[in-house]
Amino acid sequence: MQNIYNEILQSKIQGKKLLAILLDPDKVALDSLENIIPKINQSPATHIFIGGSLVLTNTIDAIIRELKEKTKLPIVLFPGNPSQISIEAHGILFLTLLSGRNPDFLIEHQVKAAPILKKSNLEIISTGYILIESGNQTAVASVSKTIPLPRHNTEIAVATSLAGEFLGNKLIYLEAGSGAELPVPLDTISLVSKNIKIPLIVGGGIKNIQGIKDAYTAGADLVVIGTAFENDPDFFTNS
Repeated sequence: MQNIYNEILQSKIQGKKLLAILLDPDKVALDSLENIIPKINQSPATHIFIGGSLVLTNTIDAIIRELKEKTKLPIVLFPGNPSQISIEAHGILFLTLLSGRNPDFLIEHQVKAAPILKKSNLEIISTGYILIESGNQTAVASVSKTIPLPRHNTEIAVATSLAGEFLGNKLIYLEAGSGAELPVPLDTISLVSKNIKIPLIVGGGIKNIQGIKDAYTAGADLVVIGTAFENDPDFFTNS
């Protein structure tokens, strides 16, 4: 599956909305996949993202192999640091935390990851990652030691997204954070979407199907659902 980005780009051009289910290896036990995978296959998901802010388990490879065997969806790494790289996946979001000024997340982790990725067959997708204040401190803000962008200052979000695009990022990812109290504001999604030409991913704090629809309407090209699915694997049938 070496065409993940092209498919995302074509979907944007065609107005087709995409959905990723995010699985955190620290929260997904191997023996639970037997029950989770059928729920994923029955859902409208188009992608599976794998990763977390602080992954301590060593089961990432095994989880991905099981997913590859029993689903047909592209599996994309969404890593918090280079230790979360798995050559078993189809691709990786090569993240730059544009909203923060911690050099580890601006370039240091990327430098450490580059030699590993060079030797892999992973499709590498350069992604500008932008944290938006969400009403509580999320794990990614704590681990990255960065402050999210102000919730209602859309101009900063737009300028940061444009900077990411001009630097060559292929995707912009607006993130409220795992377990966020509030999702990314719809007006922020709308203004960023209208100002950038590359696909826009939105995740964090979306708790129901209406929240997904609202993000799509505002301009998200791909929405990510993580905590809501972790808490309720029947999320897509119960919402």
